[in-house]
Amino acid sequence: MEAISIRRDMRQLGRSSLHVFPVAYGCWRFAGTTVAAARAKIEAAVEAGITLFDHADIYGGDGAAEELFGRVLHEASHLRDGMVIATKCGIVPGVPWDSSRAHILKAADSSLRRLQIDVIDLYQIHRPDVLTHPEETAAALTQLRQQGKVREIGVSNFSVHQVSALQRYLPFPIATQQPELSAWCLAPLDDGVIDQCMQERITPLAWSPLAGGRLGLTADTARAGDGGERLATLIDALEELAASKVAPRSAVALAFLLHHPAGVVPIIGTQQLDRIRTCAAAVGVSLSRDEWYSLLAAARGRRLP
Repeated sequence: MEAISIRRDMRQLGRSSLHVFPVAYGCWRFAGTTVAAARAKIEAAVEAGITLFDHADIYGGDGAAEELFGRVLHEASHLRDGMVIATKCGIVPGVPWDSSRAHILKAADSSLRRLQIDVIDLYQIHRPDVLTHPEETAAALTQLRQQGKVREIGVSNFSVHQVSALQRYLPFPIATQQPELSAWCLAPLDDGVIDQCMQERITPLAWSPLAGGRLGLTADTARAGDGGERLATLIDALEELAASKVAPRSAVALAFLLHHPAGVVPIIGTQQLDRIRTCAAAVGVSLSRDEWYSLLAAARGRRLP
């Protein structure tokens, strides 16, 4: 059967002016190292074609990941050219969530300072704060955009209705939504999140696209954990396809997401230079329709109707 090709060109983020490489680099483990080591990771990602770098103000603890990234940009300012820098706010350890106007405005200024940039390309609410009315959150995001401190707005871990509620009070469209999505975690395909993304032209940015490393386990190791037999079946299916494609298993797992018509952009988080390059190469893996559905069936642990 004819393969469904992955478009290698840049993917538009929602209806915004931002366009990014189909695979993004996530900075949740980007801290606790030297500037030289951090720069090597960024350069490896850039050389592989990656343009979107995703942060949050809690990554590394107290903004450490943003600060380290900012030190790299200060040392090598040319790396900023062509980058789409994203970050998130709203998680406050011990609170745990705050999307009030005052907090968002303060958090954005702090992220700008740590990242050592003039504007945040994509600013996202990290988790929904049920104690803040969406109108208040929208007012803060609108103010930041009017001030030129952020270009576009996104959300993370929002439900369908939470996205709609926030959008109701925004005078511009939400560009992105970040759900946990992988060949193992398929909930966004069933709970309406991906359907809404397609309906409203919101780009899904998939966090943990390799299921927190679970898709890299051996089948025998996988069987020992939760949902072990089903996970092992999925790993075997990925491995079989990887062998036929002469591609790493991780690239096949990412290609599974890249083939979805919603225009999913998976966010990888590896700290290994060779794996950064391998993951970026997922755009070169083509799957046929029956191959894609065979992975879906393996992940669900049952035959498709």
